[in-house]
Amino acid sequence: MLADRSSVDVASATVAPLKPSVSIVIPAFNEESVMRQCLIAAIYQSVPADEIIVVDNMSTDHTAQIVQQMQLEYPESPIILLKQDLAQGLIPTRNFGLNSATSDVLGRIDADSVLEPDWVEQVQKAFSDPSVQAATGPVVYYDMPMRRFGLKADDKMRQLMLRLAKHQYHFLFGSNMALRRSAWETIRDEACLDEKDEMHEDIDLSLHLADHDLRVQYWPQMVSGMSARRLEDSPRDYRYYVTRFDRTYKAHNVKKMALKAPMVVFFSVYFPAKLLRAFHTANSSQGARRGGQ
Repeated sequence: MLADRSSVDVASATVAPLKPSVSIVIPAFNEESVMRQCLIAAIYQSVPADEIIVVDNMSTDHTAQIVQQMQLEYPESPIILLKQDLAQGLIPTRNFGLNSATSDVLGRIDADSVLEPDWVEQVQKAFSDPSVQAATGPVVYYDMPMRRFGLKADDKMRQLMLRLAKHQYHFLFGSNMALRRSAWETIRDEACLDEKDEMHEDIDLSLHLADHDLRVQYWPQMVSGMSARRLEDSPRDYRYYVTRFDRTYKAHNVKKMALKAPMVVFFSVYFPAKLLRAFHTANSSQGARRGGQ
């Protein structure tokens, strides 16, 4: 009987798939105002990340010191501080972090991202399918009103983009994405360096993955919070940001008109969302002043 039971246990262990290890990579340049909240969310996960890597790109503020303080406060957490001082820019900093990460799956978020508590767990679920080579999910804007409504709207917009692209292109979102280390190793020497800073680096990665038929999965349960601080840009700067889509497509000779849908959406929401954010900020400030009296 004991032998039979052991055989069943061994068989069960063989059938159960191993969950992939997960690294979280956070490029950072002068992010002292958001760095702590980003790391707190990355630490307090239902399933801990194997690595939380912050790559400091020659910050002139207290970004690095905040990370070092967090390492002292949370010695049990795998917070790693790396410095990338060879080149200024998101892409070389992102690449440095992804190349340094050692897990099976490499998560990539921004310094103003605030992960939901089950983010790592959801990433593992998304990558339990061996055909999935990269994954992305929706975001909730934590400094805007009606957050849950905003999350639903963001989810619907991303699913609409998939349908418009006829599921040919599954676009990653830089504030909330992950890819297998093997997939990154396949495309890293091809990914555009974009020295002129004209493109969307996450869309660029998506297109390189598509060139190799590496499957990107949209995973609605993989949720991250992010700031709507982009709305603080001037109309001219915001327009340049949005038209990065077009420049990225042109660099890859992609001409599908349906892929211009995100540009239309982003342009249409700028002024209403900017006004809504201004009212929300003003009301929050008044509430804080009243609370302090």
